[in-house]
Amino acid sequence: MRSLVAILVAALIWAVGLMSFAARIENSTPIAEPPRADGIVALTGAGSNERLAAAVSLLEDGKAARMLVSGVNPEASREDIRTVSKAVRRLYDCCVDLDFTAADTVGNARETADWAHRLHYKSLIVVTADYHMPRAMLELRATMPDIDLRPYPVATRIVNAKRWWRTSGGARLMIVEYSKYLAILGREAVRKLGPNDAPAQDKKA
Repeated sequence: MRSLVAILVAALIWAVGLMSFAARIENSTPIAEPPRADGIVALTGAGSNERLAAAVSLLEDGKAARMLVSGVNPEASREDIRTVSKAVRRLYDCCVDLDFTAADTVGNARETADWAHRLHYKSLIVVTADYHMPRAMLELRATMPDIDLRPYPVATRIVNAKRWWRTSGGARLMIVEYSKYLAILGREAVRKLGPNDAPAQDKKA
């Protein structure tokens, strides 16, 4: 009986957490006029067209000097990305860098950190899908604690954050994203229990 009660309590806590996570995404809206940063990073994935268009719009508005598109499909060409992002060629050719290496959010964080540190950037506007932003910020902050990261969540057609439970696809995506978010929270909590003098490269693993 006690085991059943414990399971039910754990399930209730998980469900409440999921609702809170979804509400956080639903209420996340990008700042209409975000303050200028050193750089912009757009994380690719489902709904990439909307993410790229939003990031390029920020770049065109002078919100940063340079932009990184992280996690580009290796089969895509530089011209393919320009077409999808609808970027002005002059600005695109001079100020947009592409990362073809990252295959997931962990990879996005590593490649973004390398790019930002190489350019000596101290602040970044982070552009990704609204449902992906909480997890992306955890990963990015874990690799770049020294850089000011400013989220710019973008609504996509992949899932309606206000009615995610109404479709099986939306519910599945939100549950999976929440579960991954919890896993990263657990990972970072375990890391904080380790020695404070752990090598920097270990912290990025």
